[in-house]
Amino acid sequence: MPNWLKIFKKNKKQNVKKGKDISGQATVSISEDEIGTDLDENIKKIIKATGNSSDIVIRKMHLSESIRFAVLYTDGLVDDKTINDFILEGLIHEKEIPYPVSAEHALHFIKNEIIAIGGITSIYRWDDLFQSLFSGATIILMDKANEALSVSTIGGEKRQISEPSTETTIRGPREGFTETLRTNTALIRKRIKNPNLWLETIKIGKETQTDVAIMYINGIANDDIIKEVRKRLKRIDIDSILESGYIEQLIEDQTFTSFPTLYHTERPDVVAANILEGRIAILVDGTPFILTAPALFAEFFQAADDYYTRFDISTGIRLLRVLAFFISLTAPSIYIAATTFHQEMIPTLLLITIAAQRETVPFPAFVEAVIMEVSFEILREAGVRLPKAVGQTVSIVGALVIGEAAVQAGIVSPAMVIIVSITAIASFSTPSFSMAIAARLIRFLFMILAATFGFYGLIIGGLVMLIHLCSLRSFGVPYMSPLAPFIKNNVDDTITRMPIWAFKERPRLISQKNIIRSGKNQKPQPPKQHSDKNGEGK
Repeated sequence: MPNWLKIFKKNKKQNVKKGKDISGQATVSISEDEIGTDLDENIKKIIKATGNSSDIVIRKMHLSESIRFAVLYTDGLVDDKTINDFILEGLIHEKEIPYPVSAEHALHFIKNEIIAIGGITSIYRWDDLFQSLFSGATIILMDKANEALSVSTIGGEKRQISEPSTETTIRGPREGFTETLRTNTALIRKRIKNPNLWLETIKIGKETQTDVAIMYINGIANDDIIKEVRKRLKRIDIDSILESGYIEQLIEDQTFTSFPTLYHTERPDVVAANILEGRIAILVDGTPFILTAPALFAEFFQAADDYYTRFDISTGIRLLRVLAFFISLTAPSIYIAATTFHQEMIPTLLLITIAAQRETVPFPAFVEAVIMEVSFEILREAGVRLPKAVGQTVSIVGALVIGEAAVQAGIVSPAMVIIVSITAIASFSTPSFSMAIAARLIRFLFMILAATFGFYGLIIGGLVMLIHLCSLRSFGVPYMSPLAPFIKNNVDDTITRMPIWAFKERPRLISQKNIIRSGKNQKPQPPKQHSDKNGEGK
């Protein structure tokens, strides 16, 4: 007796307990949700359910005179070569089954003896059949059998791995995520070759049935955070998930805030580094942007190549980014407050120059700043939406032409053009677009406060923003940690970066297990001076 027949008889006892008879007759009436035993009726039901769609390929075949079956797949989602070489080729050349068996015996013979592909599963329900069919699997239906085989043949057109366009680095890997979930998980596994790197996948979206996966290292990630991520994902009840931005908005801790509480990236090395710190990665099929949680405020000022250069250079660049962030946030409001309420704080010569420039300007400083900021935001948005070949040209030339024309027309002063230009350039220094756009929105609130109360309003706005930041949580973790609350052992990688050998522990509030990165002191030590026989050093 062949091995596949022994396996089949073993499964027969299990299926009979479930109320199914392997001979093709059901011991109980089959539900409408379950696949029927009539091949022609099953095919008619599939054609009707899919609206006779032209991309659903159905091929009827015979394994013997009495055994009929059909092969179904969705054109464009499968690998045609795999189907032809490993499924159809074997079925065509296999003329007879060496044993007189029933239809479901024949199905298991195909599964164990003919198809030379891994990832074969048995399905009994229509929902599972359609889910597999539209996920790139090949379905094999057998006449007189209320069971179907789903063979993994995922393929089709997909974008090749290329360098991320939104996160360019001077030094570091040039690989970026794609829109294919399995490609993205492979890019992470290539960097973390650890059996404790676990992957869990669920389907979200009643209509789209999008694959959403979470990846984490068991033993490093916090179990409470993992449970919270699972809980928030499972409670999502929505028609469609088309991008990771849907997931981000549905699981974030605080909706009414401009600051991002989840981090997204296109770089596999960044995701791998975050997972090694104890974070959880959330991958969504169909998008190259991967979410990581929890996210901290300091994380949005860090770039991938900070860890590939010396610590003193990385620290200086990070401090420069933080300075640029506060410039982009407060530069126009400081100018408004100083020129409107606190002229005594401006040096006399500079004040005379500014006053001479504003002599022909008919608007107050606040209106002047709003005109320039709104104009620049429109130009920036137009540059993003236009084709790449002309987008940058339009935004640069448009800014130069409009700025010069506005000054000559007396609508704005040259000083205001300089302030807005510095603000725009500073906003580009923030590595994370989601944090940079938050500063762009809050900037207008600071301008209103400065125009109303001067520096007092600016200070009040800064205090309110700081209180708001300290009140935020990302999956229960304080947003401003390890600065607030202050954790001494974790401040070595925040707005500054210590040498790699000084990283002793993982973030305590993110990873509460296995927090020690390495047990030995890795500090570089120069070799001792050698001496020759005469005692002279060399």
